[in-house]
Amino acid sequence: MSKIVAVIGASSHRHKFGNRAVRAFRQQGYTVIPINPHETEVEGLKSYASVLDVPGPIDMASLYLPPHLGEQVIAEIAQKGIAEVWLNPGAESDELIAHAKALNIQPIVACSIVAIGENPYRL
Repeated sequence: MSKIVAVIGASSHRHKFGNRAVRAFRQQGYTVIPINPHETEVEGLKSYASVLDVPGPIDMASLYLPPHLGEQVIAEIAQKGIAEVWLNPGAESDELIAHAKALNIQPIVACSIVAIGENPYRL
């Protein structure tokens, strides 16, 4: 069974990293759930406003949001029980990292696209 990843900040604009991540994870065989309150669909996948709206479990989340927006969703990530959270370049801040740790989430500060073996600039 493939790992379920929520791409938080998913975008229908193909040049944005929130879209490239959706495509990269799908190419690697992940089940991808786009999260964006302003999108209804990303790359043919139903988009949800929040991880709390997603039925069933989510194994990991990859954030493509500015840190101040990440601060607004980190509690929802904890409430959903998502233990693995990637803070991609530009999404991290000392405050967000500390908040995640306080919620018993171990943040991974790195590019999740590169981590799964894809080059985001080739997508």
